[in-house]
Amino acid sequence: MHLFIKEPSLIPCSKCGALKKPHIVCSSCGYYNKKEVINVLEKLDKKDRKKKEKEMVEKEKKEVGKLEKKPMSWKEMSKKQ
Repeated sequence: MHLFIKEPSLIPCSKCGALKKPHIVCSSCGYYNKKEVINVLEKLDKKDRKKKEKEMVEKEKKEVGKLEKKPMSWKEMSKKQ
């Protein structure tokens, strides 16, 4: 019966953050388990390829920025208040 149909469980891709099904290659970046399986950019035309490359670079910069932030010490936290 259609009453028991559930939405598929989706997880974020470890490379690009796009939602994908578990244990499936990401259709956005072509990576699975931090390894490139499919070259997604190969199939795109020149205009779309540049756009996709730009998006991927921006996402990587955001991830690097998140990793560079240090946790605040208790002294720094007390100064903020």
